[in-house]
Amino acid sequence: MDAVPAGAALAARPVRPGEDFSRVALTAPALALLHSLWERHGPLMFHQSGGCCDGSAPMCFPAGEFLTGDADVQLGLFDLPGRGEVGFWMSREQFGYWSHTHLTVDVVAGRGSGFSLEAPEGKRFLIRSEILDVP
Repeated sequence: MDAVPAGAALAARPVRPGEDFSRVALTAPALALLHSLWERHGPLMFHQSGGCCDGSAPMCFPAGEFLTGDADVQLGLFDLPGRGEVGFWMSREQFGYWSHTHLTVDVVAGRGSGFSLEAPEGKRFLIRSEILDVP
């Protein structure tokens, strides 16, 4: 798989033991929105639970505000130019369903139904997925 999939502006650095490929990337609009959110909120993180409140939308929080643990898997770290690292986490149960896919975080107009930082902007993050092409 290419380091940055088609339509993506930034691939996350792999962090899972034994993996040397990116599982998650950002589109240019998602990257621009993250820069804007970082200016207002400081360091950030993503978590995707697949729960009832957020569906399958990735939620963006100030780093450390959402506590991760054994029920979560870190899929990658985005090196946000001029800012710092943004981790992407997913619930372990959700990862069981999505482990064969590459995820690209994008942005669309409209408000999500969660507590994600972009909601007041009239935008929401969403996931576009494709099958991973790795051995």
